[in-house]
Amino acid sequence: MKRADLNDFVTSYGLKYGRAKRVETERFHRYGYDELVKRDKLNLDLFWLKDASATDPDKLPPPAEIAAEIVDSLETALEKFRLVASKLAGG
Repeated sequence: MKRADLNDFVTSYGLKYGRAKRVETERFHRYGYDELVKRDKLNLDLFWLKDASATDPDKLPPPAEIAAEIVDSLETALEKFRLVASKLAGG
């Protein structure tokens, strides 16, 4: 992340501009108290932008399949670490 990545935020919400002069942009929005209290458990996960690289959760494999893939990956990594440890130990 570079300073330039924050320019829009600083322009919109920078302290030198004061709260009354803050300007909404595509990426930064104001939410009033009344709007926030309507949310389930006052949830502050506010999303209006969608990450184009994000995976659609409806298209993910079942959790059991994901868990099995994670276990396989971890077992493979553990085997590789054991091989490295064995070589470092002179075995």
